[in-house]
Amino acid sequence: MEIKSSEYITSIVNYDNLPNKEINQYLFCGRSNVGKSSFINALVNKKNLARTSQNPGKTQTINLYLINEEFYFVDLPGYGYAKVSKEKKKSFGIMIENFLKSTTKLKVCFLLVDFRHKPTEDDVLMYNYLAYYNFNIKVIATKADKVKNKDRKKNKELIISILNIKPSDLIITSSLDNEGLYLVKNLINDGQNDLF
Repeated sequence: MEIKSSEYITSIVNYDNLPNKEINQYLFCGRSNVGKSSFINALVNKKNLARTSQNPGKTQTINLYLINEEFYFVDLPGYGYAKVSKEKKKSFGIMIENFLKSTTKLKVCFLLVDFRHKPTEDDVLMYNYLAYYNFNIKVIATKADKVKNKDRKKNKELIISILNIKPSDLIITSSLDNEGLYLVKNLINDGQNDLF
């Protein structure tokens, strides 16, 4: 799949505000500072489509990006950031649940985890939450360029074990050197061709 065009469309807090409910969606979620924005930017080969920040918790709405004028990348707020208030965490939860319960065009949920560390309790909760709705989930391990070769096998097995997933549902990636990005693009291409 070649991504020819990408643009930020809008930020929403309610599914009802989605501009076009009839086109396919590819959802990106993960804990704060896992590298979601950098990953989206690498996928579309743009530096600043999704805003990156050194400060966790930057994304506080559901951000929509129109790709190839055909489908949306849906960027959820990061979870697990300690400095976000309980009220804000609750509102994030309601916002995300509303979207997931309402959407009928969600093709793939990409759950991003940090390849350097074992998945957090929040990662496990998020994976199980998405699985509860029977979504097609692929786990993206980010920041692979920061993991030594000798640690890759161990880290990969740890993620597979903790999230209780099939090895084929894990994609190792790096936004810095583009590792694994073609695999993600292939999945999106399959979704657009209704292969799942």
